[in-house]
Amino acid sequence: MAKSKYEYVRQFELEDRLLPSTWLVVRVDGQGFTKFTSSHGFTKPNDVRALNLMNRAAKVVAESMVEIVIAYGQSDEYSFVFSRDAKAYERRASKLSTLLVSRFTSAYVYYWSEFFPETKLQFPPAFDSRVVMYPSDRILRDYLCWRQVDCHINNMYNTCFWALVNKGGMTQKEAEKRLSGTLSKDKNELLFSEFGINYNDEPEIYKKGSVVIREEVLVDVVDKQGNMSKRTKTVVAILHCDIIKDAFWNKHPEVLGEKGTRAERKAASQKRREAGQGQGQGQEQEQHLDDPAAADKAE
Repeated sequence: MAKSKYEYVRQFELEDRLLPSTWLVVRVDGQGFTKFTSSHGFTKPNDVRALNLMNRAAKVVAESMVEIVIAYGQSDEYSFVFSRDAKAYERRASKLSTLLVSRFTSAYVYYWSEFFPETKLQFPPAFDSRVVMYPSDRILRDYLCWRQVDCHINNMYNTCFWALVNKGGMTQKEAEKRLSGTLSKDKNELLFSEFGINYNDEPEIYKKGSVVIREEVLVDVVDKQGNMSKRTKTVVAILHCDIIKDAFWNKHPEVLGEKGTRAERKAASQKRREAGQGQGQGQEQEQHLDDPAAADKAE
């Protein structure tokens, strides 16, 4: 930046570096999405096209910001977790937050026609963002649990609400009144007895949201002599699984920072890959999110 007599104005800029050795979470959230979804004819209670578009935008962010170790998304929000030792943009909150949300929003618009080929954007979507520091692994996990529990509670309510409206012929006011004070077990019973819907059979992406992580996969490579071999490549993967129980974290210890030497980490990674191949990769075992105590509170 060129020096001039006006450079003194930089003194008014606030220092906003985030604390070192803390997990950094940037959460983006759709602004005015009730109007946006209505104007663009989103299917209620869930539109898989919209969820997959959110996932595509999240993948763009994760691929471009390599210090993101995990992300979690549901509905019109996504949380991106930067490693404890992340150094991007000198850990400046304003830089991380604004760059991430602008990249997410631009990717959402860029890929819109891929997921909604017959629906023209009526007006630009908008997302806000915030950045929060979490000092320990346990608190970070609790944050992600909070977001997944929120997904579970909201999806169960919305599934009941729109079943009453779309299939039961109720007005939205009537459906809201019908569900007032109901518990999780009441909603399960309502769905099954009145509409023949077993909530456990609903798609995992609706019930558990989307988890973005980095995974190592084996790919074929050909050298200059035409010889083919295998090598490990890290890719951004999207899962729909339970992140509340320990099973996920035991399977992916690298998310929180696996201990040990490089050789030990490599050996552990190879062992996980072999175990995954033996069990049939890509086939998720059925896991149902336990109804948390919070879900049994009256709505």
